[in-house]
Amino acid sequence: MKSNSSAIVIGAGIVGLAAARALSLKGYAVTVIERSEKAVGASIRNFGMIWPIGQPDGVLYQRSIRSKMIWQEMADSMGSWYDECGSLHIANKADEWDVLRELEAAFSASGRPVQLLNKFEINKRFTGINTENIIGGLYSPTEMIIDPRESIVATASYLEEYLKIDFLFGKNVSGIESGKVILGKQILQADLIVLCNGTDFETLYPDLFISLAITKCKLQMMRFTNVQGEPRIGVSVCGGLSLIHYNSFKAANSLSILQKRYETEMAEYLKWGIHVMVSQNEAAELTVGDSHEYGNTFDPFDRFEINQLVMEYLAKFVFCNNWKLTQSWNGIYAKMTNGETEVFLNPEPGVYILNGLGGAGMTLSFGLAEEKLATL
Repeated sequence: MKSNSSAIVIGAGIVGLAAARALSLKGYAVTVIERSEKAVGASIRNFGMIWPIGQPDGVLYQRSIRSKMIWQEMADSMGSWYDECGSLHIANKADEWDVLRELEAAFSASGRPVQLLNKFEINKRFTGINTENIIGGLYSPTEMIIDPRESIVATASYLEEYLKIDFLFGKNVSGIESGKVILGKQILQADLIVLCNGTDFETLYPDLFISLAITKCKLQMMRFTNVQGEPRIGVSVCGGLSLIHYNSFKAANSLSILQKRYETEMAEYLKWGIHVMVSQNEAAELTVGDSHEYGNTFDPFDRFEINQLVMEYLAKFVFCNNWKLTQSWNGIYAKMTNGETEVFLNPEPGVYILNGLGGAGMTLSFGLAEEKLATL
């Protein structure tokens, strides 16, 4: 589509890139403004998981599938790496296995291609999983891994080259008015402005931000290499704690029983919002996490005890004795506290805010941007 309309997107993280793509395909001449010299926020500080398994049936699941298709289309065009390796949720205890059995029945009934695997099938199919003390797992083929540190940068280059989107990095937005974006003494004009950067949202519309049912979440993650150079695991792996983290798993009737056991036996894990997952990038590096601390202001330092708890739990279902820690970091994203899955607001004519995806930006952003911006 072609038109004479222009749009400015603020933020070159995953939500901003998705918005820029959707607007360009609608015919807008798009400029993206990013306060940093490159994306350095939550969009590159994650597992790189495109994760349909975690989304409940209906709009969110379909949105995640659409987002995955867009990721694949762009990666194929760019020649970028991705791994449609699927996911495996492990059960160490009988109550976790009960939940997985219920999820297999519920997901299969809704058309999701999931499969229960016993410990022997897992051992035969995947590498590096400690099956000694597990019962089995639930496998889903729909999940995909990208390397966010590479893909976010490559996606901006793709949008610039193929869709002729302009990027202005290292520019700090100091104000927004209808039809105008103010960068100090410089003013840029556009028919449409979409604000996708959480930091700018909080500073440019502070009263609106405070009025929302919104908080922030800090997570801790680590990256490892396998010093023995063993083969790839072949799947993204999750422990039982992940079962109480994703809304889609509420389809299991016995989930409340599992929750109560965790509250009794694993209170320290629940205190820090820990659920343990591992993904693997093209270089075979292993990304492990994570924790969830909620609030408005956080200690900027990583907590050693959180990383230690994560690794102790990981050892229950993955062989990680030969792993060498190479990096540890934290990230912060916005999350709604009222059950909503995103913020989409129109604070003044021609200005929109798209934010608050609650850690599911990699999974949902491209589909969400298409849906929301199609109506403008």
